[in-house]
Amino acid sequence: MKVAYYSPLPPARSGIADYSAMLLEELRGLAEVDIGGRAGGAAVALYQLGNNADHIEVYERSLREPGVVVLHEANLHHLITDLTIRRGDWDAYVAACAHDGGEAARAHAGHVRALEVGPDYDGVPMLRRVLERARGVIVHSRYVGARCREAGYTGPLAVIPHGAAMPAVERMDWRTKLGVNETDPLVGVFGYMKPYKRVSQSLRAFARVRRMMPQAKMILVGEEHPEFPLEPQIRALGLQTAVRRFGFATATEFSGYLSACDVILNLRYPTVGETSGTLLRAFGMGKAAVVSDVGSFAEFPDDVCLKVPIDGSEEDTIYELLNLLVSRPELSRTLGGRARTWVERECSWPRVARLYAEFLAAVAEGREWREAPLTEQAPRVEHAPPAIQVEGDYLLGWAEPSAREYVDTHLTRLTKTLELTPPGGPEQSILEMGAYLQITPSLKTKLGYGTVRGCYFGAAGTVEHREVVSTDGERFICEVDLFDAERDRFPYGGESFDTVLCCELLEHLTADPMHMLTEINRVLKPGGRLVLTTPNIGSLRAIAALLAGYHPGFFPAYIKPSEDGASDARHNREYTAREVHLLLHDSGFEVAHLETGEFKSEPKPEHVWVENMLARYGMPGSLRGDGVYAVGCKTGPVRTRWPRWLYS
Repeated sequence: MKVAYYSPLPPARSGIADYSAMLLEELRGLAEVDIGGRAGGAAVALYQLGNNADHIEVYERSLREPGVVVLHEANLHHLITDLTIRRGDWDAYVAACAHDGGEAARAHAGHVRALEVGPDYDGVPMLRRVLERARGVIVHSRYVGARCREAGYTGPLAVIPHGAAMPAVERMDWRTKLGVNETDPLVGVFGYMKPYKRVSQSLRAFARVRRMMPQAKMILVGEEHPEFPLEPQIRALGLQTAVRRFGFATATEFSGYLSACDVILNLRYPTVGETSGTLLRAFGMGKAAVVSDVGSFAEFPDDVCLKVPIDGSEEDTIYELLNLLVSRPELSRTLGGRARTWVERECSWPRVARLYAEFLAAVAEGREWREAPLTEQAPRVEHAPPAIQVEGDYLLGWAEPSAREYVDTHLTRLTKTLELTPPGGPEQSILEMGAYLQITPSLKTKLGYGTVRGCYFGAAGTVEHREVVSTDGERFICEVDLFDAERDRFPYGGESFDTVLCCELLEHLTADPMHMLTEINRVLKPGGRLVLTTPNIGSLRAIAALLAGYHPGFFPAYIKPSEDGASDARHNREYTAREVHLLLHDSGFEVAHLETGEFKSEPKPEHVWVENMLARYGMPGSLRGDGVYAVGCKTGPVRTRWPRWLYS
């Protein structure tokens, strides 16, 4: 499907420009995207519409060439005034008001034209004309969707979450730049500093918090409105030494300041349904946030942010919630962790792009679209029970005598791997890379795959016929293909397997891991699963070892060659859980599951002191187990063949 895409793009100073850049990175893997519709022949046009002059060209084209319109808020009045009044076309402005709001709006527009009153921005949202022409509408909240229906729109409408970036930024680096130590609470307010951001209420509430906790600090990041000076308010509250103001920030600075904060205040009233990209980014960083209980913000689950009512208790509630979060950092971290988990599940850019592609295809083909609203209080299962359990004794029964000790030591990892592997059927196929035939029989006998294939390092083109018998007399036969996973083309056709296991192999690679991931992508069917396990270089054990002066790797030792000169492959590079996430994403997979846990069944020292240190410095405490366990779902081709984080 070919999509003509219309939107401001970076370096434009526009939140929607940044939004489009993120969306396009994922959407290009799901559809043929023509920026600006220059090539022609698109099945559907997509228009990203915002409420300012940056979107005039997009708006006008959406009227001439109807397509799918993305409304980032339920109001375009400022856009229409830029299109009409600022061009001196008062007749067009009055006509637009009348078209949207009837005779009452026309009469008010006449008073605006006479300079007797200002435009009725809130009462006349100026949506009707663009909605009359739209083939489909995408919104980020049910609130904006309802405003579209109220404006008379009856066509296809999709509620697709605003995507959330999840950048990795060094919190303490930025706190050091700000002169804030690891324990002093830091509160942040971000965006254009106008009264509707409830900045005055936030400053007054923060001044009350300072009486209880004098070491608390606040930063205000964003351009200051000329009619809303902040310095007099800060001075009147005696906050000159506690509050720092920053104007427009670059993308790097913005993320850095956001990462440095412990609590984010993202308040606004009135609202026209806008979704805050800043808030979603804060969620993605695992930050505790306080929002106004209004519009689209009211739709966020109650367990991922704290909400402030817009009534006479607003300022008191801001104070109470802010005081709670800064005085109980463990609660703040828990809230931020839940927010990160929620956006990772609901608002990841791969998921957002997939919903876009599905809706655009439905509109282009004239198919009915069934609305997919945001989940509200979706139940979350932290440790879902495995679909199929394989007992350790069963695995030991297949182990050859020389491997029994190894299998016994690694039973925790092996059984966990099988628990994460999707069950198969007689018509389905699975490939186990690095097959030692330790869990390979179970792929057929327990998980039910009709075709089980193995592969291992060796001379390309060689196929070994392997047969093993369990202690219970079960017989298993498997063909094992030999090749170099980093250099050779895998000896299988495209889309040959439903599932691929790549377990305890990644860390041994020496030259080109993305070659292996690219080939895995090629041989997997669309929607196929990759189960990947590897040691975690970011574990509590690794951190403790490094701080004690030892190598953090799980297996950093060189291997002494045997008498015949042969030696097993040693660990070349171990990965953090985040790097595994990046690796899967760059390879064309959506991360369906990512966790860390025990790696070997052996006694190990407690590392509570490391957990306490991470908490004190505001560093992530999750994903710190010895082994990484990940499942990726193939959603498209490889996104980045040579990711910069992995290759120099």
